[in-house]
Amino acid sequence: MMLYLIKTITMKSLATLIIFLLSAVNVFGQQKAITDTGVEVILFDDNTWQYQNEEEDKPTEIPTNDKEFTKDEKATFLLKSSKLNVGFWIDPKEWSFTKAKDNPDAEYELSRKNEDLLAMILTEKIEIPLKTLKTIAVDNAKAFAPDATIIKEEYRTVNGLKVLMLQINGSMQGIKFSYYGYYFTSSNGTVQFITYTAQNLLDEYVEDCEKLLNGLVEIQ
Repeated sequence: MMLYLIKTITMKSLATLIIFLLSAVNVFGQQKAITDTGVEVILFDDNTWQYQNEEEDKPTEIPTNDKEFTKDEKATFLLKSSKLNVGFWIDPKEWSFTKAKDNPDAEYELSRKNEDLLAMILTEKIEIPLKTLKTIAVDNAKAFAPDATIIKEEYRTVNGLKVLMLQINGSMQGIKFSYYGYYFTSSNGTVQFITYTAQNLLDEYVEDCEKLLNGLVEIQ
């Protein structure tokens, strides 16, 4: 059961996202194939392709952002975890939240009011190294979106906490999505704080994503 916590979004949640963003779209997904030399590739709807393990050959060194990230001044409501001593400062005028319904391993689901931007908070009472979190997050994304790729990654200091920021892009049945989130771990447990939207909307929403994510704090 533990490994399910690493899923940033379930199949049901992805279906909800697709309906929420792009209702009544009829498209086809990617397919895998093996070349005559035994190399596995991914075939896309637009007749392009890429090697299945192309990303695995890239350098694994994760850069560190020297900037200090802090909570937004308009984030006045502290949403507390019931599992860990962590909280999430949110702007109640911009974000609504509920107990998670679509993903049984998540604590909360959030949505930006009147916008196509969603978020999810997953917590677990076990310490998992950040690099391991990264690997499992990508592997789980590839389970339903074989082209899932890390677009940006870096370590950040957020309200005094070391977090891993990941942007993962992928597609399923032609729907292109982006995850943009923070991963945090300590002896207290593990947190995944993930925003997600359609790829073509991320640039528009990235500032809103960061304002929300920068509300992550440890509660003493």
